[in-house]
Amino acid sequence: MTEEYVLRCVLMLCCALLSANASNWLYLAKLSSVGSIRDEETCERLRGLIQRQVQICKRSVEVMDAVRRGAQLAIDECQFQFRNRRWNCSTLENMPVFGKVVTQGTREAAFVYAISAASVAFAVTRACSSGELEKCGCDHNVHGVSPEGFQWSGCSDNIAYGVAFSQSFVDVRERSKGQSSSRALMNLHNNEAGRKAILSHMRVECKCHGVSGSCEVKTCWKAMPPFRKVGNVIKEKFDGATEVEQRKVGTTKVLAPRNSQFKPHTDEDLVYLEPSPDFCDYDPRTPGMLGTVGRQCNRTSKAIDGCELMCCGRGFQTQEVEVVDRCSCKFHWCCYVKCKQCRKMVEMHTCR
Repeated sequence: MTEEYVLRCVLMLCCALLSANASNWLYLAKLSSVGSIRDEETCERLRGLIQRQVQICKRSVEVMDAVRRGAQLAIDECQFQFRNRRWNCSTLENMPVFGKVVTQGTREAAFVYAISAASVAFAVTRACSSGELEKCGCDHNVHGVSPEGFQWSGCSDNIAYGVAFSQSFVDVRERSKGQSSSRALMNLHNNEAGRKAILSHMRVECKCHGVSGSCEVKTCWKAMPPFRKVGNVIKEKFDGATEVEQRKVGTTKVLAPRNSQFKPHTDEDLVYLEPSPDFCDYDPRTPGMLGTVGRQCNRTSKAIDGCELMCCGRGFQTQEVEVVDRCSCKFHWCCYVKCKQCRKMVEMHTCR
């Protein structure tokens, strides 16, 4: 074994680790104690950022609060979309926030990268439209009269700025010199697929102007979809994700379906490199692999949230618990709703 071969192996391992931990910036969501990110000194103290991200932070300090909101948005949406699955996006107090689950090239990692890239684009764009940032505002490229005959007006979301910032900040690890590993290619593809989930679902919102509510004149603007819609789209892509492998086409390294009988994936699809573990059991060697013991399940469901699948065949236990709901709600003029509190006993099923 030559010294050159050992050095090459070490470099390949470093590249793989660099790409696998590219989501460490999500730790920004845990930094509530830092307060607002308002100066360059704060950038130096932010955990989870590589040096090039620190440099971006210093150049764009005013954008970083939006990035932090984007990190929290990504975690919240991941937990909503996976709430009924064995792995439910539980977070840890250290890095990476989802544990080693995202360091493997699985479908779950593909989802995390896609939703994270989308969340930064979304949060930064929203900050532009709300007037938070001096560097950007509404999209003034949308103006004049549309082919449909309505007047472009109002504040169109500046999605181009949000996407560009997401690309520069989120993709920076993979775009470092020499990052052509299969995991780096996977991350970059899924990052872009996440951003396309917003771009492909931009919508036109309008307001009518005229006497007595008539629509003699209609002004419209372009708006992002709700982030829940973005999460739903990316979750659908997760369900249909394509397993890929790295191949060389000429001098270019690309990802191609592992099974040649499958049709090639598109830019909007998610891709992954290795099958997911079953997530059934707690594994102390794999932070984030918490298992399903104690998880609630649906006794009557045959889907992944059902007790048979959620509990991995270990069975479940049932107990009666008291729940408090709002009931007998009445609207009072003007303007509030008053409800009673109703208590009832329900069955709760948890995995053994």
